[in-house]
Amino acid sequence: MSQQASAVDTLFLHERSDDFTVVVNRNGERLFQAILELKVTDAGPRPARFRVQKDSEEDLRRPEEFVDIARRASRIRISEQTTREGRDRLQSMLGGYQLQGKVVRTCRRCANAGRYSPLTSDTAIETDSEHVCLDCAKRELEGELNYRSLQSGARERLEELLVETGDLDRIVNLLQGRLDPDLTKFDEISATVEAVDPVPTESLDLHPDLSALVTEQFEQLLPVQSLAVRNGVLSGRDQLVVSATATGKTLIGELAGIDRVLSGDGKMLFLVPLVALANQKHEQFTETYGDLVDVTIRVGASRVRDTGATFHPDADVIVGTYEGIDHALRTGKDLGNIGTVVIDEVHTLGETDRGHRLDGLISRLKHRCERAETDTQWVYLSATVGNPKQLAGSLEATLIEFEERPVPIERHVTFAEAHEKSRIENKLVKRAFDTKSSKGYRGQTIIFTNSRRRCHSISRSLEYPSAPYHAGLDYKRRKTVERKFGDQELAAVVTTAALAAGVDFPASQVLFDSLAMGIEWLSVQEFSQMLGRAGRPDFHDEGTVYLLVEPDGVYHNSMEMTEDETAFKLLKGEMESVYTGYDESSAIEETLANIVVGGPNAKRLNDRMIGDVPTKHALGKLIEYDFIDGTNPTNLGRVVCRHFLDPKQAFVMLNGIRSGDDPDDIVADIELLESDG
Repeated sequence: MSQQASAVDTLFLHERSDDFTVVVNRNGERLFQAILELKVTDAGPRPARFRVQKDSEEDLRRPEEFVDIARRASRIRISEQTTREGRDRLQSMLGGYQLQGKVVRTCRRCANAGRYSPLTSDTAIETDSEHVCLDCAKRELEGELNYRSLQSGARERLEELLVETGDLDRIVNLLQGRLDPDLTKFDEISATVEAVDPVPTESLDLHPDLSALVTEQFEQLLPVQSLAVRNGVLSGRDQLVVSATATGKTLIGELAGIDRVLSGDGKMLFLVPLVALANQKHEQFTETYGDLVDVTIRVGASRVRDTGATFHPDADVIVGTYEGIDHALRTGKDLGNIGTVVIDEVHTLGETDRGHRLDGLISRLKHRCERAETDTQWVYLSATVGNPKQLAGSLEATLIEFEERPVPIERHVTFAEAHEKSRIENKLVKRAFDTKSSKGYRGQTIIFTNSRRRCHSISRSLEYPSAPYHAGLDYKRRKTVERKFGDQELAAVVTTAALAAGVDFPASQVLFDSLAMGIEWLSVQEFSQMLGRAGRPDFHDEGTVYLLVEPDGVYHNSMEMTEDETAFKLLKGEMESVYTGYDESSAIEETLANIVVGGPNAKRLNDRMIGDVPTKHALGKLIEYDFIDGTNPTNLGRVVCRHFLDPKQAFVMLNGIRSGDDPDDIVADIELLESDG
């Protein structure tokens, strides 16, 4: 004991019921713990019994050993939680040996457990009307996190907030879906403005009719538009324009294409990934340029449902979906003299399911333009590209990159079980709609979720006027929603991926009811594209984004990560590079389409695509499937190509039919093929 006592730097005393806990520390670590009982003597309180605790046993020592330890301690501390009477007894006992103890603020939970944890204003964590040390607060928080099965990203964030706020109760409330803005705020993406001298619209070398229209609407171009013009977009130079949402990218393609149309240099194709976006662009182009040019739309094989807007291949401007124009190519439709091709949302090239089709479309369309000997200009637009220089090189285009964000965006994270999300969304929608910006506009919300059914469910649960918006609605209903939102008659729209691709709703707030689209987690690129819809410079002072995260939540058993893991991956993630990957099915599909369109030139079409296509293997499979004969497609191959069928699935289906298999067995074989893929 004397050896241990000689090294003591702190002796800590804490009242229990009728006795005191004694903690002996050396170099900041507990050397041992004991129990001290006092007795009343004529000289005052004195040690009566001194029991050293070791594991579950107690070692009774002479009371004098406690006095020896106290005399050798560098400092003696008494817990603030010890009663006044208890403190007086200890001080009187110590005074009898000419010793003095200092009363200090400590963690009660540590003291009860035999640990000395002094507290300061910087280290104390408030909980249940008392203060505890950070370690105890973390242990309690850990229990809450374990109960909700929160994963590492969320744990790190919440521990950071615990240290930052010093209030455990606020953090626990956050886990219960409370909207404490100081805690939910993850970060702020600042508004940034690059120094770009604007180009006056009157100086633009445009066709007189287009020049009159543009100068009437704008005195000068926005920065990214000015950069594009200075780098030759009006002189026919191919460009990849990468800039945030609402910075004016679309007008770049419009100016180049409409000018070439009016100057007799060929028609313009404006291509987008989704029907909803094509419908909106068609309406905008008709309204803006309808007096100057003929505008038509191509989203499928023939016509747009419910609009009566028949496709006219001879029109000056064709607004189309990727699939609509690709269908025209695959079926040999004459698109006429193409002077300009504008491909919006070109980062779709990196998507697993659709990237290969856009890659193939670009190659086939370039082949079509070369065969027609047209000097076609290509303009590619995107808000989100992780490898812009590399992509521009692959597309043989000049890179125009502009990183301005017109308004700041606050990003928030809160935690909620699935059944609590609608309540929180309702509160956030109301709060936004009840607030006006300095420009006089009410705050409106886009809520992203992962299914059409959920769109309707959320919309019904909101108290303020709202509407679901997705590709399953007919054209008339979608247009009604767009008009009402634009007129500020709706507080919110609830949507799936349809709006993420760029439909232009002036929302101040974006809520993520889910971080999945269908049964797949969002990519960083998709997430950035969607949150970029919050805040428009002509309407709002700032944008607000909320992620409503379900702890341990998944939407399909194939998901390896949980929603809370995904949330912090997305918030901290870097933009993915845009690269088109090919598996066997996509390689076979695009090779077949290139044979249908290019015939003997199919290999050259494959070679010019961005992704690496295993052409020889794909050709072997197409021969095996009887989809090609040499360098020509068979009638069967043409049908598979025309209807965008997965060649492997089509082969399994046809093989089953030829063999007289039961239809249920054929379906089972196709499902098995999908699961193996």
